[in-house]
Amino acid sequence: MVMNGRATGGRVELRRPDGGPVRVLVVDDEANLADLLCMALRYEGWEVTSAGTGCAAVHVVRQFRPDAVVLDVMLPDLDGFEVLRRLRGHRPTVPVLFLTARDAVEDRVTGLTAGGDDYVTKPFSLEEVIARLRALMRRTGVAVTSRESAVLTVGDLSLDEDSHEVRRAGTQITLTATEFELLRYLMRNPRRVLSKTQILDRVWNYDFGGQANVVELYISYLRKKIDAGRSPMIHTLRGAGYVLKAAD
Repeated sequence: MVMNGRATGGRVELRRPDGGPVRVLVVDDEANLADLLCMALRYEGWEVTSAGTGCAAVHVVRQFRPDAVVLDVMLPDLDGFEVLRRLRGHRPTVPVLFLTARDAVEDRVTGLTAGGDDYVTKPFSLEEVIARLRALMRRTGVAVTSRESAVLTVGDLSLDEDSHEVRRAGTQITLTATEFELLRYLMRNPRRVLSKTQILDRVWNYDFGGQANVVELYISYLRKKIDAGRSPMIHTLRGAGYVLKAAD
């Protein structure tokens, strides 16, 4: 049973350090409860998926790579403690919030000793779950407030999303509006290969009808300003796309 079926609005938005939405996995075999939790977490602007069994949760973690997990202790196949042990094999530092109907002190100690980061007993309020998740993610550094993430930094390259100032090794770099948006997208996804299609969709917001050479053109503009005379940060993976990473 859940008390208070609505999440409280008006909070400062949490984002991943790369600017993307926070990802949360909800693991509970009570479908109605899982749906309610997912709805409340999506209301926060987070990407949410769910699993109804422990084995399914372990599989989803590999694909979804969550930033936090809400994990019920009582599952039909594996208990939450065993699920946590297996999750840690794939995501060793992901914060985990246990949900359970149990309220004995021994059970809480078992959950926290097993590696859980926090513990909420049923019945609970959605506000409490969300508040604890927010605290966990900020404490562990997997999420920051939008204000904290205003300055993106990769290696010696920094980009201020508010002032639109870009610097490399302390030297200011002047970019056009489109160059700035392209660099911001690359910096929000460091070390991730981005295809021309993804870049077109995100930076220009529409399809150029196959004229993906516009991406090549703007990448070349950026390279002349960001990488000229320095160790390169923008790399081409032939047939795959582009990736930005700190210079070696």
